[in-house]
Amino acid sequence: MTRSGLLTTVFRHFRSERMRLFERTFPITNSTRILDVGGSSSIWQFAETRPRLTILNFPSALESSVKSVDCVAGDGCMLPFKDNAFDIVFSNSVIEHVGLRDAQEQFANEVARVGQSYWIQTPNRKFPVEQHVMLPFIHYLPMAWQRLIIERFTLWQLIVKPSPAQRAFYLDHYLNQMRLLDKSELQALFPGAAVISEKTLGLAKSLIAIRTAK
Repeated sequence: MTRSGLLTTVFRHFRSERMRLFERTFPITNSTRILDVGGSSSIWQFAETRPRLTILNFPSALESSVKSVDCVAGDGCMLPFKDNAFDIVFSNSVIEHVGLRDAQEQFANEVARVGQSYWIQTPNRKFPVEQHVMLPFIHYLPMAWQRLIIERFTLWQLIVKPSPAQRAFYLDHYLNQMRLLDKSELQALFPGAAVISEKTLGLAKSLIAIRTAK
């Protein structure tokens, strides 16, 4: 198996497990209105039920050809929907990408506004391997040290083999726009939620803020 094939297999495993947990948490039907903020149709192939799905993302990331899915161009920090417009707002590894604390607060407030329930997943900052560049402990180092290391090597670029432009964009985003969260920070952003962990080898790899409708 190639390195990229191995990475795809690992991602498929975790996403499949995540969607099984999602469907155990919420009674999804074909009429359930779900907004996926910042996602794509790929993760929904692992769902057993096909809900009434709306995907919101930046125009460059939208998949306009996907059937039976409403695709909306927009910003997760300024959702173009009415209050309680969706039964569930779903977001998978997005909130850490929207910017610093103020932007994350705005994102969280918008999610809580438009969703009667929500499911917001993000990598756990306290997990020892930083999952975007795939290096251990780098996210605990001062920013200047992080820059020195990732400009020379990341396991991510070894596996993905991005073009020079893709690599430059990705690493700039990692250094300047990404803000990882731990459990207490995620709880503070979603004070009405239960925060649960997805574990790998006994460690909390990812965190999920969940609010179910009353």
